[in-house]
Amino acid sequence: MVFLLNSCGGSGDEKSTATDTTAATDTTTKTADVAPPKNTIVTTTENMMIVTHKVADYGKWIVGYDAHDSARLASGIHSYVIGRGWKDTNMVLIALKIDDLAKAKAFGKDPSLKKVMQKAGVIGAPTISYYTVVWQDTATLDTKLRSQTKFTVKDWDAWQKSFEDGKQERADNGIAARVIGHDADDNKKVTLVTAVLDTAKAFAYYKSDALKKRREAGGVIGEPTRFLFQVVKRY
Repeated sequence: MVFLLNSCGGSGDEKSTATDTTAATDTTTKTADVAPPKNTIVTTTENMMIVTHKVADYGKWIVGYDAHDSARLASGIHSYVIGRGWKDTNMVLIALKIDDLAKAKAFGKDPSLKKVMQKAGVIGAPTISYYTVVWQDTATLDTKLRSQTKFTVKDWDAWQKSFEDGKQERADNGIAARVIGHDADDNKKVTLVTAVLDTAKAFAYYKSDALKKRREAGGVIGEPTRFLFQVVKRY
């Protein structure tokens, strides 16, 4: 809270014998109760299901997807975020929260799901992955552009420490971590979702030696795969 104080000065008569008096000003202020900032960081582990596929027509597909919600809920699967490819908007990413990993995997293999997808206009075979999310930042951001990066590491703990050490480096390059997790069955297979706050800086950083060194320090094996998408719907 910023207070703007205005002061007024009057010129006194040096010949006056009267005693000048200055009215006392009550400078006591009352500070309004301010609620502490909301903690947006979630460190409770959570299982998620990520589906990516191409669709013939997004408008038709989303109608079919939402109509199938009761079947997902019956298996303890909850819609969370829908994203569309940054370059190819017919590439769709669906992030879902799951109550039971075994039930979710059974749902993903159910032949009826394939029929529902085909009816909604899904092209080709979908990619379905199951993750254990260990860290999330749920703060609302103005930008909707996200980067999902997948890669393999030599050791999860060593990579996580190196990643935490690079927080300022990412911030300086217009990147903010949103979700950190790994394959539900193998913590050496990492998935990372970041928000792209500055496309020029972030895209240059993706190609930089600095990022290459950061990956080497974290024990990343091989070249990561990246999918850029825009968040278009939240549930």
